[in-house]
Amino acid sequence: MKTNLYSTLDVTLPKNEKNAVIYLKNIETPLGTMIACAGESGICMLEFSDRKSLGTELEEISRHFGAQIIPGESSVFATLEEELQEYFNGERKMFSVPLSPVGTDFQKKVWEVLLKIPYGTSTSYREQATILGNPKAVRAVANANGLNKISILIPCHRIIGSNGTLTGYGGGIWRKQKLLELEKAILI
Repeated sequence: MKTNLYSTLDVTLPKNEKNAVIYLKNIETPLGTMIACAGESGICMLEFSDRKSLGTELEEISRHFGAQIIPGESSVFATLEEELQEYFNGERKMFSVPLSPVGTDFQKKVWEVLLKIPYGTSTSYREQATILGNPKAVRAVANANGLNKISILIPCHRIIGSNGTLTGYGGGIWRKQKLLELEKAILI
């Protein structure tokens, strides 16, 4: 499936800041409950509540920021909820809520490529690795995509197999299919 990965979207992931508290909130979506976490810099996690690695991800976020994760309201949650609702209603193609992803420099580079995949399109791990300048790094790119803790906003659901098949997705293949159908990237 041919895609245009050279969008004019200019997205820079902010540098992480140390926070004393990370706020956690449940957000209901048409595809199930999501867990959002945010500190002063923005959203650091948005995952479906049934993701198997959720506990590990929360521990990594807490350790990274040297922060306690507690239920509460972050200043960015209202924007996140509004933008997610617009997205699921088919009214939003790009998100403006600030992000504060937790990962290695390589992972963040991989996620920056994800942010540039236009709404309504999909690409492969191989194409993503090629954009990063190392076409042989397909497995490393796939692994980094799998470690993305900010679902939907950093759209790892837009990555499919080189043969056009749906590949792994932390939220479940059925959700990946629904997200791609919503964006009209594929119809199965």
